This record gives sequence, structure tokens and C-alpha cells, in this order.
Amino acid sequence: MRIGELAKRAGTSTRTLRYYESRGLLAARRTGNGYRDYDEDDLRLLRQIRTLQDFGFELEETRPFVDCLRAGHPAGDSCPASLAVYRRKLGELDGLIGQLAGVREQVARQLAAAEEAAGEAAGQAAGHTAGDGGGEPPAPRCEMTG
Repeated sequence: MRIGELAKRAGTSTRTLRYYESRGLLAARRTGNGYRDYDEDDLRLLRQIRTLQDFGFELEETRPFVDCLRAGHPAGDSCPASLAVYRRKLGELDGLIGQLAGVREQVARQLAAAEEAAGEAAGQAAGHTAGDGGGEPPAPRCEMTG
């Protein structure tokens, strides 16, 4: 199949396919008149790459999966190098989840402090009458810790 048909079937652009080819992830055969020619295996490779990218993998991280398929394995993740990429990605995700949990905790603490301060300010404002010189409301607090 030609590049346009492959792009359509894979849900991508011809420009993307040419880029993958330049990165060595896709290898086109050439017809006698110089057109790129692809087959169902190429479509399978593209679908593997797209799926991994949908999961957040960088393009270069897809290489072991592509190599595994090219080696004739039934799935791109049935080779040790692919499994290593999965493990590394899980480690990265666990780290990000930990960081986000820490940020979430800080935001929750800040919200609780802000709500408490707002409640105190409302209570103080309710206790003052017009012209009693009750003073200024408390200044907003921001105690972000890193």
C-alpha cells in the first residue's frame, strides 16, 4: 500500500510516517517508480507506536516494541527490552504520582488554612458595628511550603 493509504488506515499523516521513517521506526520499501510501499506489518508497527504514545511514551521509547515486532514476535511487548521500558515507565509514573500527592496535600492544607482564616474574618466582621473602629480585617495568609 502507498503512504497515503497507510496514513489513513493508521489514523495519522503522511508527514508523520515520513518522520518515523527518518527516525528508523518505519522502513518503506520502494516500488520501481520510487513510491514508498508498505504492508500489513507496517500498519501493525504503526498501531503499536500510536498506542504507546497514547499511553504517554516518548517516540524513542517505542523502539524496543517496534524491534520486537520486526523480530517476528507476536506482540511488541513480548521481548525483554520492551518489558524493561514498561518497568521504567511505571517507575516514572510512580514518581509523578508521589509528587502530585505531595502537591495535593499542600493545596489541601492551604485550603483548610484559608477557610479557617475566612471564617475568623467573617466572625470578626459580624462582631463589629458601623463606626465602632473595630480595625482592619486580618490579612490573607499564604503559607506554601516546599
